[in-house]
Amino acid sequence: MKYHQEHQKCPCEDGPEQNGIRETIMSLRPVKSISQSLPTIEGAGVRLNRAFGFGETEAFDPFLLLDDFRNDRPEDYRAGFPWHPHRGIETITYVLAGTVAHRDSLGNKGSLGAGDVQWMTAGSGILHQEMPEGDGLGRMHGFQLWANLPSSLKMTRPRYQDIQAAEVPEVIDDDGTRVRIVCGDFWGRRGPVEGVAADPRYLDVFVPPLIRKTLPVEVDRHAFAYVFEGSGSFRSASEPFGVLTEKAIGGKEALIRERTGNRSLVLFESGDEITVAAGDEGIRFLLVSGRPLKEPVAWYGPIVMNTQAELQQAMRELREGSFIR
Repeated sequence: MKYHQEHQKCPCEDGPEQNGIRETIMSLRPVKSISQSLPTIEGAGVRLNRAFGFGETEAFDPFLLLDDFRNDRPEDYRAGFPWHPHRGIETITYVLAGTVAHRDSLGNKGSLGAGDVQWMTAGSGILHQEMPEGDGLGRMHGFQLWANLPSSLKMTRPRYQDIQAAEVPEVIDDDGTRVRIVCGDFWGRRGPVEGVAADPRYLDVFVPPLIRKTLPVEVDRHAFAYVFEGSGSFRSASEPFGVLTEKAIGGKEALIRERTGNRSLVLFESGDEITVAAGDEGIRFLLVSGRPLKEPVAWYGPIVMNTQAELQQAMRELREGSFIR
């Protein structure tokens, strides 16, 4: 039996013992912060929105960066991401619309379409390029997440996992909630991506209009949600927690809490479940969690190591042409 509590409780708190069986009380994850992704330019001039990255890494550990490259203007993304290096990380590309053609220094090449996923383990080092192309309506929609590799796997052999849309399982609950499982276990199903160092769970969740839904998240993991359709309220106790916005009401400025909507990043505190109340149009979001590595991070662009000495060595190898092992 599971008790859904609106107030925060200790994740390991036990319920009453009945007939020799102790019931575990689930603990709701409070919302730590809500922020909006910020416009930025990457690659050869691609305009995108960055939810987090190139800043404090502890709160999102083992994840380093999340880019939202949804765009409906081909001139804003067509220049793409020409040849560039990666070392010490894994990159996860999830395409919603359009295609991304990719190739690398190991001779791999392919194309990702709507619903497809690519999980690239850069390991000891790889050079690759990603060139987006819009669909018939000019849309290029998707996300790229960076996950850190532990020190023991920083110099592992590079590899790809290209996953077709049909291979990603989707589960539908009785209330209409839909969940695509990119990676990890959820509701008795397992995503197709395997052998990832951070042992993450990566879900694409849709909750129908005006439905309130509680979803499990492992207590030993950092977790965040990124909203990309509709709106809703993520709850930390009995009150909704939305974006605090200054607006003019009746000729006077006031601070109000709006529903969490498109391009909102929600970072959760500890606990083993999250709750969302969908708005009038429903809400769709990525729900990502992973076990923190708790290791030092030395980071420059697409290269992430543990020490400055390792980072300097990587940059030296890149200059000297010995980066690829």
